[in-house]
Amino acid sequence: MVQGLGMRKAGAFVFLITLFASYADAQSFYAIRRERSMIAVGGIGTSTYLGELSNKGDYIDAKPTINMGLQYYFTNSIALRSELTWYTLKGDDAKADPESGRSPRNLSFTSSNFEFNVTGIVNFFPQGRRFYQRPGFNLYGFAGIGVTYFNPKTIYQGKKVALQPLQTELVKYSRIAPVIPYGIGARFKAGPFFNIAVEGGLRKTFTDYLDDVSTVHHDASKFSNPLAAALSDRRPEIGLPLAADGYIRGNPDKKDSYLLFTVKVEYYLPDNFFGSGSGQKKLNRNKRKAFYRYNKRRGGLKR
Repeated sequence: MVQGLGMRKAGAFVFLITLFASYADAQSFYAIRRERSMIAVGGIGTSTYLGELSNKGDYIDAKPTINMGLQYYFTNSIALRSELTWYTLKGDDAKADPESGRSPRNLSFTSSNFEFNVTGIVNFFPQGRRFYQRPGFNLYGFAGIGVTYFNPKTIYQGKKVALQPLQTELVKYSRIAPVIPYGIGARFKAGPFFNIAVEGGLRKTFTDYLDDVSTVHHDASKFSNPLAAALSDRRPEIGLPLAADGYIRGNPDKKDSYLLFTVKVEYYLPDNFFGSGSGQKKLNRNKRKAFYRYNKRRGGLKR
């Protein structure tokens, strides 16, 4: 009987140890997920402007782009990413196809811009149970919302001039505009903690003034600033007469947009990168001390 009781106790003990081990394993799984759910992202690439001064076929144009951000996985397939991007845009009628009829307009611009966005990411193939068990190759799509700051400029008499303050179309527009980024990418596992991603994304904007061109020409007499009048109609610079008041300068029915093509490095950050791990440990220690003091006063603990 004693032997049977001992066997039952041993069985209960083994059961409790097994249960505890399963619980500890589950906790370690979620701890690992927390450790490597936050990802630092950085990349370089090219930007392509799509608007009144762009040329057909310029889908990947060699203008520099740099971005950085953070990405967080909520599930094995869904993540949220926030990024800051510096990108450049450029357009020039002088480089247009002769058959386009744009050369006589003789407008040009260049712009150094910033974009901040928040996007949701959906992987085509789910991640593994742990971050290092993710597939070696994955495809993903993304979409979200953001805001861009732009500042179109042009070269006039050898100097770079900001166009927005001049109101070359007698329109006061903001240099800040909302954008909707969306696109696709491919991700390659480069080690336990690193990925290399290749991504292409279109930015739909809610402005037609990325290039300072949208509506019609206005008669020079309507401008109080001679520089604004000169940059509103640059036809005389190539020997052509001034355009008539109301002559088409751009197309306001179609907003400007741009395309970003980037190569990114993704790094899985440890959970204590922002100090959260050490803070949690300190909180746990304080809880244990408070528990001990409380029970000591009540006489529930013996040393």
